[in-house]
Amino acid sequence: MAQHGKTDQSKAGQRVALIMAGTGVMWMVAIWAGSQYGWSNRARAFFDLAALAGFGFALWQTFQLWRARQNDKGGN
Repeated sequence: MAQHGKTDQSKAGQRVALIMAGTGVMWMVAIWAGSQYGWSNRARAFFDLAALAGFGFALWQTFQLWRARQNDKGGN
C-alpha cells in the first residue's frame, strides 16, 4: 500500500525540487547581473559552472531517490 504524507522519500523529493528551482533562479540572476554590470567572461563562466554543479547534484540526488524507491519496491 502506498504511503501518503511526509515520508522520508517525499521530503527528499521536495528537497531535490528546491535545489533545482533555486539553482535555476540563482543562475538567471547571475546572468542578469553579469550583463548589467559588465562582468568578465571568466566571472560569468564561474557562475555557469556553479549552476552546472547544482544541476548535477540535483540529478545525483534524483538518482539516489529513484534507487531507494526501487529497493523499497523489491522488499515488499
